[in-house]
Amino acid sequence: MAVPIAVLDCDLLLYGRGHRTLDRFKLEDVTDEYLVSTYGFPRQFICYLVDLLGATLSRPTQRSRAISPETQILAALGFYTSGSFQTRMGDAMGISQASMSRCVANVTEALVERASQFIHLPKDEATVQALKDDFYALAGMPGVLGVVDCTHVAIKAPNAEDLSYVNRKGLHSLNCLMVCDSRGVLLSAETHWPGSLPDCAVLEQAALTSQFETELHKDGWLLGDSSFLLRTWLMTPLHIPETPAEYRYNMAHSATHNVIERTFRTIRSRFRCLDGSKGTLQYSPEKSSHIILACCVLHNISLQHGLDVWSAPATGHMEQSEEEYEQMESVDSEACRVRQELLLTHFS
Repeated sequence: MAVPIAVLDCDLLLYGRGHRTLDRFKLEDVTDEYLVSTYGFPRQFICYLVDLLGATLSRPTQRSRAISPETQILAALGFYTSGSFQTRMGDAMGISQASMSRCVANVTEALVERASQFIHLPKDEATVQALKDDFYALAGMPGVLGVVDCTHVAIKAPNAEDLSYVNRKGLHSLNCLMVCDSRGVLLSAETHWPGSLPDCAVLEQAALTSQFETELHKDGWLLGDSSFLLRTWLMTPLHIPETPAEYRYNMAHSATHNVIERTFRTIRSRFRCLDGSKGTLQYSPEKSSHIILACCVLHNISLQHGLDVWSAPATGHMEQSEEEYEQMESVDSEACRVRQELLLTHFS
């Protein structure tokens, strides 16, 4: 008897046609090379994610054949690292494009829920001192707690009337404010800011500013480029260095701040959904922001697992900070005093 197609799940159709699905073989049945080439990560890392997210992804369902947490995670990793919902990925897994999209949404939200577990500024004295020591070893810049910068990620236009996401290049984007340590581990990631906001305005409104002004700025500072204003807790380069000490300060600042530029390249290289080579993120600003944050969480987890890709070649077109570095002179006399004291104490 013919069965109406409308009542059949598209995944069940694929499953019934003999497609190999990830519910039907174990990770240990395939090589690490296959997993890395297809999903971007080795078996050990994927198994860790299954343990981490499995309970969240095993939600009650009325369907007779729910997609396993393992399959959901692999589907999401396939999208994050390739930037594509092409049928090749779905066919390899035996699920439809629509189910791929649902898997990405589920895994993204599960990772976002755990963002504070993996992305956070240290507060204990030993960890803070270790941060400073590691940064000082790079180029002799003392007191550094992290380096900060913004990067733009292209998204689809929310609607014709909303211009708040149009950046200075006329493209729709999210402006993402991030801080990293000397290894490229993210200490803060705010991924939701509209692309029309310049970097200095993003920082002015960011939770990061509140944190440093109320808690963390007494014994150190972040390093930011010339798109930010000098603050007591944020050291920027001198616009026109004149003395040998000022040149040494700028050179040490540039060499240290370069860590976050390398970190942005790493994230773009690993997570191709963000690099623009497959087009813009085809989601609302809120969902796009969550995808970016999920990739940031995975970036930190990958570094915890020793998966350092700083040597990977740069790819794609993930927008770096697009500021035209204007002469943003600080009106904060105390911040000027702190930088001058740093110059005299460490670079003269």
